[in-house]
Formats: sequence, structure tokens, C-alpha cells
Amino acid sequence: MKNFAVLGHKLEMLSSYSCNKLPCFSQSFKAQIRSIFRVLLFHANPFYVQLVYFVMLSLLGYLALIFTKPRTTRPKDADVFFTSVSATTVSSMSVVEMEVFSNTHLIILTILMLLGGEVFTSMLGLLFTKSKIIPKFHDHQTDSRIDVVNTKNHFPDSNADQIELGLATHSHLENEKPQIINHIDGMNNINNKYNSIRFLGYVVLGYLLVVHIGGSILVSLYFTLVPSARHVLEKKGIEIPTFAVFTTVSTFSNCGFVPTNENMIVFKNNSGLLLLLLPQLLLGNTLYPACLRFLIWVLEKITKRVEFSYMLKNYKDMGYSHMLSSLRSFLLAITVLGFIVVQVTLFCAMEWKSEAMDGLTAYQKFVASIFQTMNSRHAGESVIDLSVISPAILVLFVVMMYLPPYTTFLPTTSDCEDSASAKGIPNPRKTLVESLIFSQLSYLAMFIILICITEREKMKEDPLNFSVLNVIIEVISAYGNVGFSTGYSCKRRLKHEGDCKDAWAGFSGRWSTQGKFILITVMFFGRLKSFSTKHGKAWKLS
Repeated sequence: MKNFAVLGHKLEMLSSYSCNKLPCFSQSFKAQIRSIFRVLLFHANPFYVQLVYFVMLSLLGYLALIFTKPRTTRPKDADVFFTSVSATTVSSMSVVEMEVFSNTHLIILTILMLLGGEVFTSMLGLLFTKSKIIPKFHDHQTDSRIDVVNTKNHFPDSNADQIELGLATHSHLENEKPQIINHIDGMNNINNKYNSIRFLGYVVLGYLLVVHIGGSILVSLYFTLVPSARHVLEKKGIEIPTFAVFTTVSTFSNCGFVPTNENMIVFKNNSGLLLLLLPQLLLGNTLYPACLRFLIWVLEKITKRVEFSYMLKNYKDMGYSHMLSSLRSFLLAITVLGFIVVQVTLFCAMEWKSEAMDGLTAYQKFVASIFQTMNSRHAGESVIDLSVISPAILVLFVVMMYLPPYTTFLPTTSDCEDSASAKGIPNPRKTLVESLIFSQLSYLAMFIILICITEREKMKEDPLNFSVLNVIIEVISAYGNVGFSTGYSCKRRLKHEGDCKDAWAGFSGRWSTQGKFILITVMFFGRLKSFSTKHGKAWKLS
């Protein structure tokens, strides 16, 4: 019996030991996982973080689309994945007609466009930036408490009580004052930066919600009040709320997808609808920095909060690439307006009496011209068939699609160059890998060559459709995440052998599977082009 008692006692001790150790092991394991996650997330290259984000989002969208019943014939899996990537990267390159997708498909595509939009992804970046500051913020608080406690240890014991009673000599306080003041200033600066980033996240979220909710309501009201536009949706079996939300999200994110096969061509007579969508094109892309800074300025004048003033004065420290200086924002707005004026002028001069404008009044032609040219800067919605537009305008659109969204005419050098040259700081030396990397234009030339190789047989048999100009337009459109396409026409075929049916899909819909996957690579490359804009500088062409 005594041996059984001893054995029971040992088992009880072992059980209590395991119960005490398991929670500690669980907490330690969770702490290690959090630490590894923080290292991977906050110390990894932002390029790879965004690449993984867009790839995973595209795969999830692909799975959601293939497991949803389509309205008509189910597209090929490769075409479904292409569409998912196109929506995630807000490129709107289409290889199938949009009306094959059911209402559930349209909702899935809406979510992909929203999550892949530049404003939404930049808001996620603000959350990560704020999370990086939190540990430093707490560390400073901890250090301040330690410094306050340790200040007593810097003085003799005889003076410790005098310090606590406020009776310390003036010399002792003067010696410690600069260190304490500097430490407090550092804490206040971190505190202001953290709060400013937090408020900036709220501003961006409010900006996002107001534009989407307001735009969806206005578009819904238009279709409710205008019978001609409403009749188009009824004929196609598209619900008004779905069309309103889908088009608003697509327009603001500058994706360019529209639930109709003809894109916006079917609404070219509805100038009111086009005018409702025009502000959303600018608010979500080219004029976003200028509008955001103006909104923050208005909020600062109304609320008088320190955080908004901090954003305006310390825009570089916010870690938000869309926060520009007042001068840069003003010049950006002027540049965008200048591009619009030049494009509209040339477009009206070349296409006013063309086949693309048949059946429109002078007012409708002018609105359609503005809408088409403004969409050439990364939006991609089309109110005119690009296949009937003159080559000169197509080349102009290629140039506009290639330009980055924040292209600005700067009569003076940038702030960074001025400050660096003023301080005599030499430019940092590039690594060997950065020096070997080509420019973006070089990569686009490589992509065009590869597609010409994969489609070489079709370019021989069908040279009018598979012309080099059409391939260039498709590639540059995918790179600029625009979505413009000349399409494919059976009438342009030289050999009328076999069955050929015209479809409202993009030109890339007639490409081979290899060519489509090359274009998928171009869309990812274009969505992440901000990470490679400074590369290729080591290649001197003169």
C-alpha cells in the first residue's frame, strides 16, 4: 500500500508539472509565431508582400468564380483565371464577354476590384505602417518610466529626498534638463506621427466610403429616372443595384470592367451617365493625391486638430506615397488638366466626323470625346469602338497608357534632389543587381517580342487583326492597367475559312494560352510597376 501511495504521489506531481508547463509552452509558441509573422510582414521587401497579396487574391477569386454557376456557357479555366487576375490588378483586360457571368459572378468581381484598387491597398499599407510604430511607441513609454526612476540614481543619496521634494539644487536640474527635454520631444514626435497615421487611415476610409456610396446612389437614381438607360439593363437581364455598385467600384478603382458586353458603348447616347462617372475616374487615380491633400486641408481648417496639421507639414514622414506637397499636388492637377485638353482637342479634330461618332449630336460627341480620352489614363472604360479610330489617336492613347498616374510637369527639381545637393550628399551607389535591371520600356519590348513569337502563325494567317500595332496596344494597356483593346473582327480576316463569330471580348481573347499567360505577367508587372520605376538607370543610351 505504501508503494502505491508513493506512486500516486509521483503521478500527481507529474500531472501538476505537465499542467503548469503546457500553458507556458502554449504561450511561448504563440509568441514565437507572432514574432515570426511580424518579422516576415514588417521586415520583408514590400514588393514581395504586395506580389503575394495580388497572387493569393487572384487565386481566391479564380476559385470563387469557377465554383459559381455562370449565366450561359462556362468559360475555360484559363480564361476564368485571366479574368480574376484582370479584376484584381484592376486591368479590365477581357478574354470573354461580360454577360456570361451571373449576378453572383459580378459580385465576386466587384469584391476583387475593390480589394485590388490602389486606394484600398494603400489603406492597408497605412495599417502596416501604424503597426510598425506601436512597439516603438510603447518602448519609449517604458524607457521614460525607467529614466524617471533612474534619475534618482544619478544623484547622491543625500540629495534624493530633496529632488522628490522639489528642493534639488539648480545645477543638478540644469545638467539633466537637456536629456529629459530631448527624450520628451522624441516621445511627442512619435506620438504625433502615430496619431496622424491613424487619422489618415480614417480619412482614406471615409474618402473610400463616401465616393462609393454616393456614386452608387447617383448611378442608381439615373437608371431609375431615365427610361432609355433602364431599358438597356432590363433587356440584358442586369439588376440596377448590381450594375450601379459594380460600375462605381470599377470606375473609382480605374479598372474599366462594365457588366455589359459592349462596355459603355451601349450608353454613348446617355451623356448624363457619362458625366456622373467622370469625377470618379479622377478621384480614384490621377487626382487622388491632390483631392486627398485638399480634403485634409479642409478638415484641418474645420477641426483645428494637430494631426491634420502634422500631415500637411510632414507629408514625407507619413510613409504614404500618395501624400504629396502642396506644390506637387497643384502641378499634378495642372498636368492632368493639360493632358485632358490636349487629348480632347486632338480627338475631336480627328474623329468628329468619323464612323465612331455616327448618330450622336454635337453635345453627345463632345461628352463622349471627354469620356474616352479621360479613360485612356488607367481607367479603360470605352464609349467608342477603338477598332475604327485612326492610328494617330491610337498611338496617342498608347503614350497616355504608358505614363504613370502621377506624371507631373515639374519646372523645378524635386525636393529630394534639392535637399541632397544642398547638403552635398552623394547619390547612393547601386548594387550590381539594380544596375543590371533594365528599364520598364525594355521589359515591355521583351513582352511584345514574346507575344509576337507565340502568335506568329496567326500573324501570318490574319495580319489585319494580329498586327503589331494591335499587339502593342494590348500589352501597353495591360501594363498600364487600363483595359483598352481593339478587339477582333471577322470582317478583317483575309481568309474566310471556318466558322468565325464576332464577340465583344478583347483582342487577347483570340490569343493562345501561352500568350494569355504572358499578358497575365504583364498585368502583375504593371500593377507593381511603382517598385521598378527607378531601376535601369545604369543603362546609358548616349
